Amino acid sequence: MRSFSRSSDNQPSTPRPAASTAPREAYRSQPRDFGRDQSRDTVRPAAREGVREVPRELYPREGQPRPRAEERSREIPVCGLAAVKALFEARPTAIKRLFFDLPTSRRVGPMSTYLAGARKIYRQVLPDELEKVAGTIHHGGIVAIVDQEPLRSPTGSDLASWAKAGKPIVLLDRIGNAHNLGAIARTLAFFGIENLVVAAGESAARPGESSYRVAEGGLEHVQVWVAADFARLCAELRAAGFAVVGTAVRGPELRALRREEFLAKSAGRSAEAAKRPIALVLGNEEAGLAPEVAQACERLVRIPGSGKVESLNVSAATAVLVAALMIG
Repeated sequence: MRSFSRSSDNQPSTPRPAASTAPREAYRSQPRDFGRDQSRDTVRPAAREGVREVPRELYPREGQPRPRAEERSREIPVCGLAAVKALFEARPTAIKRLFFDLPTSRRVGPMSTYLAGARKIYRQVLPDELEKVAGTIHHGGIVAIVDQEPLRSPTGSDLASWAKAGKPIVLLDRIGNAHNLGAIARTLAFFGIENLVVAAGESAARPGESSYRVAEGGLEHVQVWVAADFARLCAELRAAGFAVVGTAVRGPELRALRREEFLAKSAGRSAEAAKRPIALVLGNEEAGLAPEVAQACERLVRIPGSGKVESLNVSAATAVLVAALMIG
C-alpha cells in the first residue's frame, strides 16, 4: 500500500527548486509593469482606482505642506473605448501607453499604427492584467495611460473671452463624486458648453479614472479650470458681464424651463441685460452651495418637482438646467 505521509522521511533527498513549487496563483498575484518607465524617480503605489503615481520629489519633506492635487501633474488611466477614441482624436500625443483585450484589439488598428510610428508601447493583454493596469474592473476592454496636466485658474482675460462668446459656463462648488463630474462633463459636451470650473481643495473631484470613463469622451471637449475662491470668482464673473445663478433646494422654483427664467426679475430690465450669458453654479452633493458662494450669486433657483424627494442628483439637475439654458 502506498503511503500518503507528509513526513520529512518521505521527501525526496534533493529538494525541488522553490520556483517550481510556487503556485501559479502566487505568480499571477504579483504586480507587473506593463511598459511602465523603469526610472526610480517614481514611487509606484498599489494599482487601484484613486491611487496614482507621484514623482518622489513631490512628496513633501517633514514640516512642509503637501501640494494640492491640482498643482501637480499625474499619470492616470483613461478607460473605455469611447473615452480612449475621443482622447486619440483630440490629442493622440498625450497617450503614453495603450493596453487592450482580445475583443477590443479588432477596433484599435489606427491607434496601434500611430503608436507604433511614435515608438510608444501598445499591447494586447489578458483580462486580469488589463484590470491591474486600469485599477478597476470597469475598464471597457481598453486602457490608455496619459499624463494629466495641472488645472489652470481662469484669468480676467479668460472671463472676458467667455463673456464675449456668450455661452453659459458651469461652476461646481465642491462637487466630490468623480462619477458626477464625469456625467456633468458629458452633458456639457453634448450641449456644446466648453468651460467648467471646479473648486480647489482635495475634497473636490478632479478629472481622473472614474470621471473620464463616465464622461464617455466628453472631457476631451470641455476645458476644466480650478478656482480657489468661488465667491470671488462669482463676483468677477458678474463684473465681466455674466448673470451668476446658483442652485438651492430652498430657492425659488423656476416657473418654466426657459432661459429668461434664470435671470433676475427687475423693473425696466433692458433687452441688452436679458442677453447676458449665464454662469450656473451647483453645490456639493450633501451641503449644497457654501453660504458665501450663495450670497455672491445674483439669483438662486430650483427645479420644480413633485416634492416626493428633496432634489435630483447633481448631475441630473445639471442636465435639466443646461438643457433649459440651451434649448428652452
